[in-house]
Amino acid sequence: MNLPASSGRMVELVLAVLLLAASVYFYRRKPADGNSYGNQGAVIMLVVAVIMGMHALGALDYHPSTAEADMMRARAQ
Repeated sequence: MNLPASSGRMVELVLAVLLLAASVYFYRRKPADGNSYGNQGAVIMLVVAVIMGMHALGALDYHPSTAEADMMRARAQ
């Protein structure tokens, strides 16, 4: 996998890691009422952090297949 090294993507990756750490902290923190730990807000933060990390690493970028690239080249001629 070719990792993009733009500064915007690196900032996004750092923010994703910070959001991931915050979600783990909020999930593991015991509430004041004594219930078992867990919080759906923390789970949502976890999902957002994973998606941000995937985007920062370029996993959600469009990569045309060989057939699509050939078709685009044929149309350009």
